[in-house]
Amino acid sequence: MKPSRRGFLRQMFLTNEAVTADQGAKTLVCVFLRGGADTLNMVIPYGDDQYFRLRPTLSIAPPSKGGSDAAIRLDDFYAFHPRLRPLYPLFEEGRLGIVQAAGSDNTTGSHFEAQDQMEHGEAMGKTIGGGWIGRHLRAMKRKESTPLSAVAIGPAVPESLRGARQVSAINSLDEIQINTPSGDPTSALLALSAMYGADAGILSQPGRMTLDLLHRVEGLRASEYKAANDAEYPADEFGSGLREIARLIKAGVGLEAACIDLGGWDTHFFQGAVDGLQAENINLLARGLAAFDADMKNHRDRVIVLVMTEFGRRIYENGSLGTDHGRGFAMMAMGSRVNGGKIHGRWPGLEEDEKEILGPGGLRITTDYRSALAEVLTRVMGNKDIDKVFPGFDPQPVGLIG
Repeated sequence: MKPSRRGFLRQMFLTNEAVTADQGAKTLVCVFLRGGADTLNMVIPYGDDQYFRLRPTLSIAPPSKGGSDAAIRLDDFYAFHPRLRPLYPLFEEGRLGIVQAAGSDNTTGSHFEAQDQMEHGEAMGKTIGGGWIGRHLRAMKRKESTPLSAVAIGPAVPESLRGARQVSAINSLDEIQINTPSGDPTSALLALSAMYGADAGILSQPGRMTLDLLHRVEGLRASEYKAANDAEYPADEFGSGLREIARLIKAGVGLEAACIDLGGWDTHFFQGAVDGLQAENINLLARGLAAFDADMKNHRDRVIVLVMTEFGRRIYENGSLGTDHGRGFAMMAMGSRVNGGKIHGRWPGLEEDEKEILGPGGLRITTDYRSALAEVLTRVMGNKDIDKVFPGFDPQPVGLIG
């Protein structure tokens, strides 16, 4: 449930834990593409001739065709969808890496079940309490924690953050303020600062720390916020959400994890190729991530972004000029520690597994999604007890993090 502003402030003042923000903490940003993104048309295996044969109307022209509608060459086998062009410089500079044919062992073809399993960090048929990010945050055992240590952009907390010591769901930092008749909270903050002075008793320390957080947030109000390096966020909920995450990071409130969704990827009908429903979403994703990367230029060593979906699509187009639920997909990671400019993971070919003809067939999975997540958590976020995040799972090397 999303906390009210009053409840949020009460949580900040009355928490039993210290509310000091660790400004040196790393921040994990998780972008979830809900609906099952067709990543075969995002990270295109143009080196496999079957791709064109199986997608006669949906395939993207190979780089050799040239022009604005042709795929953007990444190497001798893979290329970007042309609407991913804003991310090409990041890939070329080595800050964007991709894991092809990643996924879970979920064979239900259900959006809900596949999302639930991935956000819990489970294997199919296994139940683990809480979400994988929530367990990671608890495993870190940080003494400092605030309601802004873990944040979901949107109306509700996703399953991946369940179990975190403190977590908030917000749409904007402007929700975190003290309302006053004048609209200027400065006088109220000064009065509260005096109330929680050195002689204020047991609440003085958390009160002062909370006020420090409020002062930092107030200094980055949306009406006054200017993204760095001329970054231009898309004028929609996704772009606004990434902008809010950037504001939180710059405010120094100790943000360790942030989750944001981008929906609309369930393209059974009239999916489109270089134009259409999916192309618009691809463009939105690319422009949003590129803007966030530019805005975070002076903070890149502290931030890593993961992009995932619950499953990919079928390797062939259907009779409605779309694609149905599949299996493997391409994960993305963006950050200074990423072993970027490469496509990681073994290419399985475009032959569906005969065992899955009656189920959600698609790209065969060669990398368990948890191996990629574990590599990020251990090598970037500093988690030294990954078994508490993925109990009983033996992560395999992926190479995503340098």
